[in-house]
Amino acid sequence: MIAGADEAGRGPVFGPMVLCGVLIDERMLEGLKAAGVKDSKLLTPRRRESLAELIAQKAARYEIIELAPAEIDESRLNKKINLNELEAINFAQILDRLGPKIAYVDSTDPNPAMFKERIQRYLRTKPKLVVENFADRKYVIVAAASIIAKVRRDQRIAELRERYGDLGSGYSSDPRTIAFLKRWVREHGKLPEFARRSWETAQRIEGEAKQKKLV
Repeated sequence: MIAGADEAGRGPVFGPMVLCGVLIDERMLEGLKAAGVKDSKLLTPRRRESLAELIAQKAARYEIIELAPAEIDESRLNKKINLNELEAINFAQILDRLGPKIAYVDSTDPNPAMFKERIQRYLRTKPKLVVENFADRKYVIVAAASIIAKVRRDQRIAELRERYGDLGSGYSSDPRTIAFLKRWVREHGKLPEFARRSWETAQRIEGEAKQKKLV
């Protein structure tokens, strides 16, 4: 039994970051690859959804941890825990629950060896760890985890969109997201609860709104 772990939603200003680990019999991997399992970013939303169902059926188990904006902000602003450390803590929790012999993890740190050390500090179990940049492109098992994480993240954004209207993708590079954020702060005088207050984009927009009030 091997595991793969990846995340979705590390960078956006809106919504949760979702981490996923998938435990699977190594003999199932060729079937997943033949079915089209690959890095979630290379797939359409509809294709991701159908593959996520297939992965859930084939996997022995999978684990998901969702980190809400408030949790991310609490870690970064109050506990002074950076995103890499936060991911390492939660990946370790996922791998401990899955209990694989070997685990493949996508490294968000440019230095995979350092990210591996971070994860090992929090692990109670002792899997062999393979931690690499772009692991979701190299290993089907990590791609499987990336797909489930991305589908869950997309569901959460869809729920927000249903409730609040068009807020874009949630990324700071999306003009619709920025327009929504500016309008919200202008109308409510503060950031929405689903925004990450610790993000530079959110702080800048909130600061600009306060400056305009003073003027």
